[in-house]
Amino acid sequence: MNATQKPEQASELEFSDQDIFEAMQELPDYLDISTEDFRTLYHLAYRHAQARVTASAAPPQPPQTMEPPRVAAVQVFRAWIGSLTGIALVAGMNQLLFPVDAAIMLIGSFGATAALLFGAPRSPFSQPRNLFGGHILSALVGVLCWNVLGSQVWLAAAVAVATAVALMHLTRTMHPPGGATALIAVVGSAGVHQLGFMYVLTPAVVGPLVLFAVALVVNNVAAARRYPEVWF
Repeated sequence: MNATQKPEQASELEFSDQDIFEAMQELPDYLDISTEDFRTLYHLAYRHAQARVTASAAPPQPPQTMEPPRVAAVQVFRAWIGSLTGIALVAGMNQLLFPVDAAIMLIGSFGATAALLFGAPRSPFSQPRNLFGGHILSALVGVLCWNVLGSQVWLAAAVAVATAVALMHLTRTMHPPGGATALIAVVGSAGVHQLGFMYVLTPAVVGPLVLFAVALVVNNVAAARRYPEVWF
């Protein structure tokens, strides 16, 4: 903004997605915010700042506590139906591919992935690059650590999770459930260990693929919503 520009004009400033992505890349840490969230926060913050500056002097108010945002009932239902459908389909595939008593496809990290895809679909953690990259890299790391360090389970587990987190950071594929995918490859059942590197394909590729397909449908039912925010 130049010196001659009126303050009111700042509220008219619009950012392109590229502007926001480039700004995010200048930050040293991972920023869990979508481009649309950034625009909304910018305009709301400007409005509050303008009101604070122009308002008449008033007695100081006690500081407000940060409370979790309230979610509309329709969003809660959408998250519920998406999670129900996604996990049910993964469970159905598990029954088709594996013995009934072997929950190979139903690894715990998919519960966390469902929470992200259907509860926070605009988060960078929920985008396809992060979803697939995070699970695939973490599965590879987990299987490698089990093969090399499996005689010391505590060490294999620690190295698997730490390395998975580091690689997700380095490759810009951070997906928090990936840490659990790496850990399960080490501490999972004998059936998981018998899969070897097939664990990377099933469940670490097939499971997220099923959940992603459901997310594409459920998260795009409303015209005002868009998923994914970015494809890669």
